[in-house]
Amino acid sequence: MLLPALLVIVWLAMPSRVGAQPADPPPGTRAEVIAAEQAAKAKALAPHRPGRVEALVVKAEEYLVSGVQRWHPFFGTPYQGAGLTLGGGYLWHLGDHDTIDVRGSASTTRSSRVEAEYRAPRLFGRRAALSVVAGRHEGREMPLYGLGAGIAEDAGRTRFDVRQAFGIATVDVRPWRRGLTLRGSAGYAVIAQPVRAGTPFSQRYPPASLPGLGASVDYLQTQAGVAYDWRPAAGYARRGGLYGVTVSRFDARRGRYSFRQVDYDVVQHLPVLRDAWVLSVRARAETTLTSGDDTVPFFMMPTLGNGTTLRGFASGRFRDRQSLLLSGEWRVLVNSVIDTAVFYDAGKVAARRRDLDLRGLERSYGVGVRLHTFTATPLRFDVARSRDGLVFVVGATAAF
Repeated sequence: MLLPALLVIVWLAMPSRVGAQPADPPPGTRAEVIAAEQAAKAKALAPHRPGRVEALVVKAEEYLVSGVQRWHPFFGTPYQGAGLTLGGGYLWHLGDHDTIDVRGSASTTRSSRVEAEYRAPRLFGRRAALSVVAGRHEGREMPLYGLGAGIAEDAGRTRFDVRQAFGIATVDVRPWRRGLTLRGSAGYAVIAQPVRAGTPFSQRYPPASLPGLGASVDYLQTQAGVAYDWRPAAGYARRGGLYGVTVSRFDARRGRYSFRQVDYDVVQHLPVLRDAWVLSVRARAETTLTSGDDTVPFFMMPTLGNGTTLRGFASGRFRDRQSLLLSGEWRVLVNSVIDTAVFYDAGKVAARRRDLDLRGLERSYGVGVRLHTFTATPLRFDVARSRDGLVFVVGATAAF
């Protein structure tokens, strides 16, 4: 019995080797390893280097919004349907914020736009802004498909010229920094629509067929509007919205061409998945009213069809006294400077306001790519399809 007992005591005294754990490292060893790894990573760190496209967009944004540029590009068209337009301007800074901008542009149809603008954007403690613009617009070879809805493209397109010299002052009042905006403006314009001789214009449109054909009209223009705008920026936004109503009066100094126009505009951006996707919708209605024997000249009527309305139709495709437009876009954020979009447009024109319903809408749809900054969309490509076929759109602003 003694020998087995001694063997048990010796076995219990021996250190166990099965499942033995390594000894704890000396104090500080693990911290030293972590510190060495961090030091190695720090040697490999480098600042973010944007790609070529991102770098160009960032530089463009810095240039356009820095407030110190003098020479600048200008892509403003004199009228819808003027064709590809290029131009530039020169900006003088008067003090810290006030500016005078002299700019001009010309298009592939020989249309032109020359104007000068004085801006005072921070009046009354940034509660108001003043703009005074004077200039001359000339539209040549402007497309005309006739008046009303449902006109087939193969029915024939004619063209007309229009010239305008004008001066207008506009004041925007913002009771709060963001949100509500009150607008008032007054100005004077001389608009001439020379008669285009020859065929097919003279054959299709005899003098009594188009209101204001060949007329020269002097207008005293006044405007009042109210809008609630809580978008981060009008040029590019992925959230917020705009709700506005504008009432304009055009009092003709000669001829029976006085009329009133009321415009309604609603824009809403609905972000999805932290702004990675955005559903953007727009509704717009333009209505005109006359009294007595007055009429609206055809070159002053609302139109649909261009890169920001019915994108699947040519500029000025539909024209009449009233118009309705509905648009929707599903925008997908690719990276910080590029969006893609799928869009759908529907709209119509009509001679009477009560005909602005959802029946007989013209439709177009398509896809697009936008290059943007945080506040602007300097380049936009859209491919749209409608019953007229495919239309390729290149724009320098957001569709809405």
